[in-house]
Amino acid sequence: MRARTIIKTPNVMGWVLVALLPGLAGMTYYFGLGILWNLFFLSALCLVTEFAVIALRNGSLASNLLKTPLKNCLGDGTTLLAAWLIAICLPPFVSIQILAVAALASIGLAKHAYGGLGNNIFNPAMVGYAVILLSFPQALAAWPALGGAESLTTDTLSGATYLSEFRYREAMTVDEFLINNPQVIHQQIIAALFLLGGLGLIYLKIISWRIPLTLLITVGVLASVTYDQGSTQSLGSAWFHWTTGGTVAAAFFVATDPVTHPSRHSHQVIFAISIGILLFVIRTQGNLPDGIAFAVLLANCATPLLNRIHRQRASQRV
Repeated sequence: MRARTIIKTPNVMGWVLVALLPGLAGMTYYFGLGILWNLFFLSALCLVTEFAVIALRNGSLASNLLKTPLKNCLGDGTTLLAAWLIAICLPPFVSIQILAVAALASIGLAKHAYGGLGNNIFNPAMVGYAVILLSFPQALAAWPALGGAESLTTDTLSGATYLSEFRYREAMTVDEFLINNPQVIHQQIIAALFLLGGLGLIYLKIISWRIPLTLLITVGVLASVTYDQGSTQSLGSAWFHWTTGGTVAAAFFVATDPVTHPSRHSHQVIFAISIGILLFVIRTQGNLPDGIAFAVLLANCATPLLNRIHRQRASQRV
């Protein structure tokens, strides 16, 4: 009964933000205060963008900026959630200019260009991240070098992403790569912390188990089928793909966005399978460091069609 009460309150997004805290804490511990830099400025920029867009929609910005009630545009928590979801995708100390582009793309374009909350087709956070990833690939590749420094500054952010290092590991077997890169344990702990938060959301019935479980199973099956016992050409094991590249965070916090995933349970399974397949193919065969954002956005394209099929079948039964 308690979970049913929670899910009906207007603070559902607050619980999702709380569930993100363990993973964010783990990222901050291992990657440094640059994670909090991204979080703070993205939150501020997304909130300012949201406030300004709503004021403009009500008239001129100059006359309405101070008249627009804060609770009308900032109180639902969705803007903060979008900012936090972008932040967990980024390396430490991304420049404010790049963060501003992400905020404009996420809130101004993906959310409000479609009519605001509940009308957007694409996940706003993934639109913001995808835009800056394609526009500023070098800046977003500035992760700490594998096995990197204990104290991180902007000068030490010169390493490639963990997945990129794995793909271009030359003549190393999987075991040799993992032994030579102690950061693997950091990745696993961060994934476990996001898993902890995601399981909390399922326990509170804020999200359903279908999408996260199906997505993780799909990635695991594909990785297991293509795994060749860890040779120099191996694409990685199921465990490797689950615990790297933000797979767990995407499964529980991104793919479960209620606005951009299908409403029917069976269609949610199809949606999750498509994300898992696209994620694995882009991650292992594409030129991008990871495929999460693009897998989610491509799957979002099918959501209106799946919802339309659901409504047509429901109307035929009446």
